Amino acid sequence: MRAKIMMALMLATFLAAMEGTIVSTAVPRITSELSGFEQVSWVYAIYMLATAVSAPIYGKLADLFGRKNVLMFGIGIFLVGSTLCGLAMSMEQMIIYRAIQGLGAGSVMPITMTIIGDLYNDQSSRAKAQGWISAVWGLSGVAGPLVGGFLVDTISWRYIFFLNLPFGLLSFFMLVLFYKEKLGVKTKRHIDYPGALIFSIGTIALLYALLSGSQNQSWLSPTIISLIVFSLMTYVIFVSVERKSPEPLIPLSLFTNRNVTLINVLTLLINAIVISLVVYLPIWSQGVLGESATMAGFVLTPMPVCWTFGSVIAGNLLGRLRAEQLITGGTAVLTIASILLFFLSAHSPGFFIYVAVGLIGLGMGLISPIVMVKIQASVPVDKRGTAVALNTFTATFSQTFGAAVFGMFFNMVTVASGQKNLGSSFENGGIPVEQLIHIRDILASGVHVVFTGTLVVAVCSFVLALMIAKAQRGAAEMKGK
Repeated sequence: MRAKIMMALMLATFLAAMEGTIVSTAVPRITSELSGFEQVSWVYAIYMLATAVSAPIYGKLADLFGRKNVLMFGIGIFLVGSTLCGLAMSMEQMIIYRAIQGLGAGSVMPITMTIIGDLYNDQSSRAKAQGWISAVWGLSGVAGPLVGGFLVDTISWRYIFFLNLPFGLLSFFMLVLFYKEKLGVKTKRHIDYPGALIFSIGTIALLYALLSGSQNQSWLSPTIISLIVFSLMTYVIFVSVERKSPEPLIPLSLFTNRNVTLINVLTLLINAIVISLVVYLPIWSQGVLGESATMAGFVLTPMPVCWTFGSVIAGNLLGRLRAEQLITGGTAVLTIASILLFFLSAHSPGFFIYVAVGLIGLGMGLISPIVMVKIQASVPVDKRGTAVALNTFTATFSQTFGAAVFGMFFNMVTVASGQKNLGSSFENGGIPVEQLIHIRDILASGVHVVFTGTLVVAVCSFVLALMIAKAQRGAAEMKGK
């Protein structure tokens, strides 16, 4: 029975994760047909925003009303959003419907991981199961662009959304049939509506400010400053509301839990490393090396493949090695990969890039499932869903925040140069050779600055992993006494 439940969870995870990347190959066709190129960034951003904001809310609802009911509700919202996206007739409609999709997808990762924590009691089995979920998440990064490209070229871009319907319904009904959740004693439940509303408004304002400021380099504009100040004030109010709530959306005790706090900071760092690679390595491949878009996409392929491999290894090694050792090993691999990216040049051999990308995937694969094991082992069962959802929110927020910060540094080098045609075709013959060489030098400098930042973040993550291991050893010694 657990195998069937795992299949349903893996299928739901695959769909939600793939939806973040499958649109990449369809965006040119979508913007052409719906006439909205200037709004293209929001096709990605709104999905990420909705997913990030809704994840902690779903986690709390899962603790209150049961994992099964809340997950099926989220899958239902996701499928409604997918159907509407396939029927969209304008870019405005597409953006709204992508937000609905994201609101549904926000339920999948935190509740899936929470259900696995409920299904498997021992850490080794739990890590293996979560390793498979992490592997599915990684594989979706490869499958998304490939499946999307095939559907766009052979049928229509609308089918990248309609594809979710049969498989999403299959996952839904498998959960109905096979997942028999044991709910606790029914008591009067309090839903923290004020906390959910305040948290959502503050987070949306902050992420919107980060995305807009990075895209337009308008950090000192009154709008951006006002949004950031507003979001900070909102979070202050949120803390006050949570202190008074009998059932807070995010229990403030989670932030006083040393293990949870350290793991969330680590999650913030390592996901920033991933987003720097995903966003800027294709720019390097196309802008500096002059590769085609297809080849630029293939450059990232080793990451999800090695991520899958690392997740499986981590699940099988846990028990023979401590969780802290696996996390430390994973961050060490990320640091080595970041050093290779730091020394990347236009004259580096092709395998050099593939090795660096593969090592990033391997390091993330070793860390990701173990992070969930550590989070779940650090909190009581009745707070497990909330703790996992907070970690999921941290990961998504990290990608948004990382993209904004790295984008700021990249644009400071490239856009500030005043060079035109930075977004032109980089194939030889498209623009004069002298200008092409100059553009490639500027882009190379911008990407190098980004990868310098990536190395700094990787070193910080390794140091933090050592701190986590030291704290765990100290706790074990105190317990032994």
